[in-house]
Amino acid sequence: MGMGGWSVPAVLAIAGSDSSGGAGIQADIKTISAHGLFAETAITALTAQNTCGVRDVMEATPEMVAEQIDAVFEDIPPAAVKVGMVPSAAIAEAIAARLERWGARNVVVDPVMVATSGARLMGDDAASALVARLLPLARVITPNIPEASALLGEPVRNEDEQELAALALAGRLGCAVLVKGGHGVADASDVLVESAVEDEGAPRVTWLRAPRVETANTHGTGCTLSSAIACGLAEGRELPEAVARAKDYLTGALSAGLDLGHGSGPVDHLWRQRAGSRA
Repeated sequence: MGMGGWSVPAVLAIAGSDSSGGAGIQADIKTISAHGLFAETAITALTAQNTCGVRDVMEATPEMVAEQIDAVFEDIPPAAVKVGMVPSAAIAEAIAARLERWGARNVVVDPVMVATSGARLMGDDAASALVARLLPLARVITPNIPEASALLGEPVRNEDEQELAALALAGRLGCAVLVKGGHGVADASDVLVESAVEDEGAPRVTWLRAPRVETANTHGTGCTLSSAIACGLAEGRELPEAVARAKDYLTGALSAGLDLGHGSGPVDHLWRQRAGSRA
């Protein structure tokens, strides 16, 4: 560190790159930067995509993913880690092995199994490796309703089932689970279940309610929320507060009314900075 230097918590994003800048590693970097923290990355795949869809994907080798993670931890160890797109079982295994080796803390896993469009984004072998190896390392996972449904193997149709799904997954995986509404459910209410907190014995259930923001521009919302949660944890916040603040950040980014592209456009990651400059 230089003379009289200062430092800031780092957050590592392990995810795929989105050429159109709204999701994936680009959303992660923008979100982490907007929170005033230092973004580091390990890129799992290149994608050629825009707001209208994904054209092509080129996976990194598992060795290259592992090397990126080692390089980061050897030099600027992150205070939190966000894991997004895991394109194969071999890459899931490589990520898990490295995170274990480095004793990574505050790991947030966004199990990106189902796109907003409903398309499945990973094969069965990758999904089972994600569940067996990566999810147990997480402090919290952030499935949307289709993903919670895929992880559980049963439908999630209403708020009661949303809460039951979160409880079941938390019990099975031993980590906290945030099941996000917003997919087909009337409002954007999310439920956070934390496994038994200290002496309480029973899991702690927290509902986080927010009005649904009417916009078609929702590209990268999952990436953005999970990175914002990782930022809160990196700052030393407790999980419910980190999640609540992340949700406020995403609601603002959705409400800002940014309108780019011909399809489902990106959210405004810098809405707070813009609001400040307009004030």
